[in-house]
Amino acid sequence: MKRLRRFSALIICMLLALASSMTVFAEEGYTYNYDYWGEIQYSPDAYSVQKVYTAADMGLEGKLTNPQGLNVIGNMIYICDTGNNRIIELERVDQDTIDVVRVIDSFQGAEPNTFSAPTDVDVTEDGYMFICDSGNQRILKLDLDLNFIMEFTKPQDSNFDPKQSFIPTKLSVDTAGRVYCIATNVNQGLIKFENDGEFSGFVGATKVLFKWTDYIWKRLATQEQRAQMVSFVPTEYDNLYIDPEGFVFVCTMNVNGTDLDSGDAVPIRRLNMLGNDILIQNGEWNVIGDIIWEDAGGYNGPSLIVDITAMENKVYVALDKVRGRLFAYDDQGRMLFAFGGAGNMDGYFRQPAAIEHMDHDLLVLDSVDASLTLFTPTEYGSLIYQAIEQFQDGYYTESGESWQKVLDRNGNNDLAYIGIGRSLLRQGKYHESMEYFKLKYDEDNYSKAFKQYRKEWVEDHIVVIFLIVFLVLCVPLAIGRVKKVKAEIDRADIFKV
Repeated sequence: MKRLRRFSALIICMLLALASSMTVFAEEGYTYNYDYWGEIQYSPDAYSVQKVYTAADMGLEGKLTNPQGLNVIGNMIYICDTGNNRIIELERVDQDTIDVVRVIDSFQGAEPNTFSAPTDVDVTEDGYMFICDSGNQRILKLDLDLNFIMEFTKPQDSNFDPKQSFIPTKLSVDTAGRVYCIATNVNQGLIKFENDGEFSGFVGATKVLFKWTDYIWKRLATQEQRAQMVSFVPTEYDNLYIDPEGFVFVCTMNVNGTDLDSGDAVPIRRLNMLGNDILIQNGEWNVIGDIIWEDAGGYNGPSLIVDITAMENKVYVALDKVRGRLFAYDDQGRMLFAFGGAGNMDGYFRQPAAIEHMDHDLLVLDSVDASLTLFTPTEYGSLIYQAIEQFQDGYYTESGESWQKVLDRNGNNDLAYIGIGRSLLRQGKYHESMEYFKLKYDEDNYSKAFKQYRKEWVEDHIVVIFLIVFLVLCVPLAIGRVKKVKAEIDRADIFKV
């Protein structure tokens, strides 16, 4: 009996130890970043879960079914409840209360006046609602009283196969009312409609990737063999987001580890009006989400970016569909932090489908769990945003102080060192800034600081430099002249004798 008790106690202790170790691992591994060497550095959490909202928490009757689209404007939230053919309009009343305003399942002024598998929604500042009504092969434009304004249908253009259906899946609308959308089986870039509904072309077709060996083999292959080979065509986009400056963020999940490692694949782009990618990538690592993708827990391969949102402070956050992680980057393409994961706990996801922001708060829609997770910044995350915004507003001293507070909370934060260095650089403290850049191997900023420091040093020592140059060049000439005169005098004295 005593042996049984001892054995039971031993088992209980082992289970408790295992549980505690798992808890520590989960807490430590929730928020992280990568250092200069590509090593994972865990950090304090930048965000915490404010609340997870299910249909019942929102006050809805019934459940959400396969929700796919999410849009935020002001304190209003719109969810595409795709499986139930409806749009849910919500209002954030206070910090953690979100109430249903109305359930939109029909409108007035056109037929059919109901939705079929709506997949995305965008509500504009001037009071219009644009909906990807995928099942009905159209994009709807309604006013907020749910009156039909117009619809965007399949363009009558030679680039579209007449036999191919027009199935819009994602959209975003700019301030001029132009609609940019993604449609199934369209791989020529974003479809662009003018505000009068006229199709005006494609924007931002992706670069075609192929290997020369495949190309040569395709040229030599028979017609039957070529038919079975993959065509060299641009990849399709999966989502888009127009940022506050009017540029279009786009993402694609059609990537693989080999192309990401080589830099051939670009999962995130920022397009200008000409469709050119202007995304800045000055960080040590490309903007691809995780740079290490170990096979674990049934998840393997690189991050697959399913959606993006961009804030007023130029920070953008990408959502990984594979592991349910969120990756925040600054305007230079440097990762600020990453967090999240796959699972059933708060702050983890089964299949994230969309991300939006409300000021600095983040909202993530899970299509399988049929829930909306609200994240709010922690003190640590708020300090990072504060430091970035102070620098952008020209408060360089205050920005350096905020980065120092970040560093006090996380000594492994490389960006805090770089942020302090940039702050000192803008204050004209070039030598001090060089020390911070040197610590984190920031060669570009170090070179900028060194150039300014060298210029400043030369200006401060110009008199000494001039004197040294004068002495080096003139003194030997003067000495030589004196010796020559002396020699002539000596020769003259000899002839007199």
